[in-house]
Amino acid sequence: MPKLNPKKRYLQIALNSTLEEAERIIFQLPISERIIVEAGTPLIKRYGNLSIKKIKEWYTQRIIEGTFGIQPQIKRKSSKTSLFSSYFYNIAWGPNFLKEESNIQMPLPFEPYVVADLKMMDRGFTEVQLAAEAGANAAVALGHAPIESLNSFIENCRVLGIDSMIDMMNVEYPLSILRQLKKLPNVVILHRGVDEERFNKEKQIPFHEIQRIKSNYDILISVAGGDTIKEVQRAIFNDADIVVVWKNFYQSTAQTANLANEFLKEVK
Repeated sequence: MPKLNPKKRYLQIALNSTLEEAERIIFQLPISERIIVEAGTPLIKRYGNLSIKKIKEWYTQRIIEGTFGIQPQIKRKSSKTSLFSSYFYNIAWGPNFLKEESNIQMPLPFEPYVVADLKMMDRGFTEVQLAAEAGANAAVALGHAPIESLNSFIENCRVLGIDSMIDMMNVEYPLSILRQLKKLPNVVILHRGVDEERFNKEKQIPFHEIQRIKSNYDILISVAGGDTIKEVQRAIFNDADIVVVWKNFYQSTAQTANLANEFLKEVK
């Protein structure tokens, strides 16, 4: 499984609606290793682990299509340690090009990175296992979960080779949670929730917590809850490593690629 590069900044696109919408958005995204695709909580609740599997499949297909200019049939190689630890695919070109039994092996330029926003509150071991089996590169737990659950979550993410992310939505002092953990997660998410944004216009994204956390720990920070270029700029200015957006990608159609590129320009 790939790990996030601390020297790079990432744009994370949360898919929260339907699988049909998710597929449409994914196949319009530009090809960039700095784009993370998220199976959002509503999507997972609606479709279960199928949502994670399909997003991984579609994002892989999108990268192959955008890189090689073809629509491939994908055959994943087996791995003892990870569903997606090997990313060499057999691309079947068909009888018009080669014999049907012939295959051409091509490496992907980068592995698609998919986050499963489980919002884990209990059973850290089991939920991580389900996400990993579906092909997720990272899973998300809530900072309000019991410390025992968070420790189990982080450890099982480590064992299964995926990144652990802790969402500190509505946690007043994220550092107080981090100091109780046996091991740190790979990513801390600072999050203004959708309902907070909708019903409390004074609620701000806690940008001030970024430096507070980074001055104590060498850890990646993700910021969620903003969806405009201005909010992305503020997140990057305050030293966020990942910026999560979602709303504008459902409002756009043919302009999705342009919108993603505009966001990427800010996430430098």
